Amino acid sequence: MARPAAAFRRLGALSGAAALGLASYGAHGRGLGTKLGLCLERPLGSGAWAEPVGSPRPHVYLPARGALSLLKSPSRVQLVPSAQFPDAYGKELFDKANKHHFFHSLALLGVPHCRKPLWAGLLLASGTTLFCTSFYYQALSGDPSIQTLAPAGGTLLLLGWLALAL
Repeated sequence: MARPAAAFRRLGALSGAAALGLASYGAHGRGLGTKLGLCLERPLGSGAWAEPVGSPRPHVYLPARGALSLLKSPSRVQLVPSAQFPDAYGKELFDKANKHHFFHSLALLGVPHCRKPLWAGLLLASGTTLFCTSFYYQALSGDPSIQTLAPAGGTLLLLGWLALAL
């Protein structure tokens, strides 16, 4: 049973990394441009290119000449707001999903040390997926249609914790 245990430890580490990435996304915004807190309105000179403000992918591409041009004329930079949630409840749901995602990623790291690692790992991984995905989806889209998956995911999480304990 060493193989499944090692796989769940790796899955827990990857899940924790994903939770950290989603936490950054929720706190700081979408895309490279918004993570930097800026988006460029127009090209910065020869060799530089940037997508226009309001573009669906606000990535910023700055060749060396464009970066130097930015230092000379910072008025070409426009601030872009962080991640947009449909409402305050969406932000609360996102934070709740992220907290549970972190906690259950840590639980997956402990799976190799229990008596039934296959059962505990499967229950925790599937429960985390169902529970957190439904909250992430509703938080970002405002659509509660898959919210019915949360109770099933929560039940699987409870069974996973019991499998860890027994």
